[in-house]
Amino acid sequence: MNFAGAWTALVTPMKSDGAVDWEGLEKNLAFQIDAGIAGLVPTGTSGESPTLSWEEHNSIIERTLKQADGKCKVIAGTGSNSTQEAVESTEHAVEHGAKAALLIDCYYNGPSSLELRNEYHGMLAEMFPDVDFVPYVIPGRTGTALSVEDLAILASEYPNIHAVKEATGDLERMAYTRELLGPNFFILSGDDGLTAEMMIRPDIRAAGVISVISNVAPKAISEMVGKLIAGDADGASVIGDALAPLFEIVGVSINEERVLPGGKTVEVLDKFRNPLPIKTLMTGLGMPSGVTRQPLGKMTREGVAVVRSAARKVWEKNPEILAPVGEFFGVDVEARLADDSVWAAVAYP
Repeated sequence: MNFAGAWTALVTPMKSDGAVDWEGLEKNLAFQIDAGIAGLVPTGTSGESPTLSWEEHNSIIERTLKQADGKCKVIAGTGSNSTQEAVESTEHAVEHGAKAALLIDCYYNGPSSLELRNEYHGMLAEMFPDVDFVPYVIPGRTGTALSVEDLAILASEYPNIHAVKEATGDLERMAYTRELLGPNFFILSGDDGLTAEMMIRPDIRAAGVISVISNVAPKAISEMVGKLIAGDADGASVIGDALAPLFEIVGVSINEERVLPGGKTVEVLDKFRNPLPIKTLMTGLGMPSGVTRQPLGKMTREGVAVVRSAARKVWEKNPEILAPVGEFFGVDVEARLADDSVWAAVAYP
């Protein structure tokens, strides 16, 4: 598979009771396809895969494959902290037409890079030789990381490992990946805000991005990445500058006051991590998104204000970024951004 281009790390829309919103999922998929996204990545971190049942997990992949068939590519998120679960999920995805799968490093268990290579990525690559596997390296989430050296060994042994999703934030690691893996290996950005630099830097030459922000701005992200692929760095920079406020809210950190049992007031840093900010934004804009699954909850009012402010900046300076949301979903974006009650409803009271 050619992995170049803009891919969307799909959120999983939920109803108010926490059940998967299947109708909302279909609408979001149609929005992405209509915008010309290169590919879709269901059931990754953004899709809340750790709190999905395997029945839900497999059904989301199945529905995504069916709706995207012939319209855009799909990388099915089949990774787990259990190799056996990853095998079973990959089997199901393959049965429904998957040609590629995303394998997040095994979270919590904390396997070494050697174990990740031999007991996970390598095993799956050998069992499913017709599936292109994309290791997903995100140590901030998993507490472990496949090393560049072991990735190079895997790629030399298994031709169906020829891409990586890089979410380490370590540009020198990425340059080392290019050095060891050569010019034809696909490096995909896992950080929206680093995508342009990763694609422009001659010692990295990333091929595209698996984007969180493209959940709300697939057309703009696709255009930015397309210009970068074409070598139009200046044109891409214009779009990137317009998107910049949204890139800053993939994660939101806020110092919040807590009152201790004895009455003392202290400050605690709350880190609201993906997918909570993007789902908050989507709900605020009127897109299918809904609640996050516990233990994720809601953002504080201060956190929601940061998300809302970013969307307002984009709307005021570059309304074309969010205009497709209004057009496709039949919502008044400007009115929703101005409506305090909309944003109060998505915050902790």
